[in-house]
Amino acid sequence: MNSNQAHVVKNKTPSKEYILLAEDDIDDVEFLTGSLQNLDEGLKLHVISSGDKVIPFFEALADDQLPSLIILDYNLPAMNGYQILTLLAEKERYRGIPKIIWSTSNSSFFEKECLAIGASGYFVKPVDLSGYESFAKTIIEFLGRV
Repeated sequence: MNSNQAHVVKNKTPSKEYILLAEDDIDDVEFLTGSLQNLDEGLKLHVISSGDKVIPFFEALADDQLPSLIILDYNLPAMNGYQILTLLAEKERYRGIPKIIWSTSNSSFFEKECLAIGASGYFVKPVDLSGYESFAKTIIEFLGRV
């Protein structure tokens, strides 16, 4: 992926409106950021590759620096997406942020537990480029940028 396809924020202070993507698979990151960038060039992502780094990242931010949307891989290393959702649900400051879980699993059990703890959606990861494009459109809808 070249720099024109996606802009992934790597610094500690994200821009005003951005998506936090917690994902450890670099291919998923590249395909999703490319698909999102094709729909909205101004959209920014901040990527965290390990689940145990998500909560400390949020705790270091002021309320006006929180993301517009959180996308969590269910099977992150160190702490999974469900565990992160559980911790986020405990704090009022995170309740207004839509949270999406995406996973390679289509388990209805995982889906139900994530939706019950506060996820706005549960999606099975795409298997091809058109699937990433479709998921990117769904994300744009969550952001109200349609």
